[in-house]
Amino acid sequence: MHTYPTQAVILAGGQGSRLRPYTDDRPKPMVEIPGTGTPIIGHQLSWLAAEGVTDAVVSCGHLAEVLQEWLEAAVLPLRVTTVVETEPLGRGGGLKYAAERLPDADQPWYATNGDIWTRFSLREMAAFHAERDATATLALARPRIPWGAVETDAFGHITDFIESPPSPYLINAGVYVFSPAFTKLLPDRGDHERTTFPRLARERRLAGYPLPHGAYWRAIDTAKDLTEAARELGSPAA
Repeated sequence: MHTYPTQAVILAGGQGSRLRPYTDDRPKPMVEIPGTGTPIIGHQLSWLAAEGVTDAVVSCGHLAEVLQEWLEAAVLPLRVTTVVETEPLGRGGGLKYAAERLPDADQPWYATNGDIWTRFSLREMAAFHAERDATATLALARPRIPWGAVETDAFGHITDFIESPPSPYLINAGVYVFSPAFTKLLPDRGDHERTTFPRLARERRLAGYPLPHGAYWRAIDTAKDLTEAARELGSPAA
């Protein structure tokens, strides 16, 4: 029987420069999906709670006070602690700094980027992680290509046009399961995706969990992503 994580880190320190003007006065995770009335991080916290998470550490950076004020005023479905880097530590250093505030260092934990809008079973991902005895597991998404694709035959005749086809490549979806030992492998400063992850991959201790067919996933990077997310969710403001 698997022990599913009950603690998580949300990396919410990004500036979101490509989302301006929405991010002129708030950090990226505080941007609302049109028509929902709730910022991205609010939806993430609800999802984590529904998946059995009781404690979350939110790593803040850009305009941290806006995020902290919202968290303090909101009725939240789980316990939330915020941490703010006093100096830039890099993605890996920031993740380690936040992880050290998790309530139980001897238990596994989830992490998610603060600009991800997704719904899938974290428990199934945690079971996948445990079955492979991995130190870290990355959720893998197959995003849609933003352009129309063209298919041709062997003679160069165009045979079909496909609007926004799925990418042939899997990408890091920004959602993770980590074993307790992972925290100590993170750099104090720097980027774990250039150091810790490649090391674990060489040692066959890094697993990749493809998101189930039909699972919803979108990174909110631009105003177009906001509009499309609202439309996909059936919002009247789309």
